[in-house]
Amino acid sequence: MSDSTPQFSVVIPAYNAQRFLPLTLESVFRQTVQDYEIVVVNDGSTDGTLEMLQGISDPRLRIITQENGGECAARNRGIKEARGKHVAFLDADDAWRPSHLEI
Repeated sequence: MSDSTPQFSVVIPAYNAQRFLPLTLESVFRQTVQDYEIVVVNDGSTDGTLEMLQGISDPRLRIITQENGGECAARNRGIKEARGKHVAFLDADDAWRPSHLEI
């Protein structure tokens, strides 16, 4: 991500998603459009989600941690923290095709 505003903020609410997040994040990293930030809202996970995220060194990844408030609260926090021109939601247990943001 450059110093300018990214085109997209990919908001991923995550609660106990350690098992799924590597594939989910890889699907974002493989996008044909690379002008994005990833905002993962760790919604009070207790399974090592936060530690796994902290092990990823990509400047486009931002980790927001909050007490468990549910998926809606995590999505809303992600919107609040987003810096991109557009917001795209991705569930922590889903994956995108490489052209998702481009389309």
